[in-house]
Amino acid sequence: MRSPDPTCIRFALPIAAALLLAGCDPVINIAGANFPSWLFCAICGFILTVAIRPLFVVTRLEGYLWPRPIVYSSLAILMGCIVWLVFFNRI
Repeated sequence: MRSPDPTCIRFALPIAAALLLAGCDPVINIAGANFPSWLFCAICGFILTVAIRPLFVVTRLEGYLWPRPIVYSSLAILMGCIVWLVFFNRI
């Protein structure tokens, strides 16, 4: 019997941890339907990014934001993380 491949073990441990920790995600009840909180944060991050874009246009900063898809997707992720910290931080 041969020993397991070290790369297999290296990838198996994070996958197992992610599967075990997935049950720790808070759930939001909206109109009787249960939604994971990360979905709420992702939608809020997208909405906040759409709301911030006119500020970049008015201040003429949008011309300096390049590449725009990466900038706006990073801003949406940042806004989603801020929403997570504000509403779901248990510290």
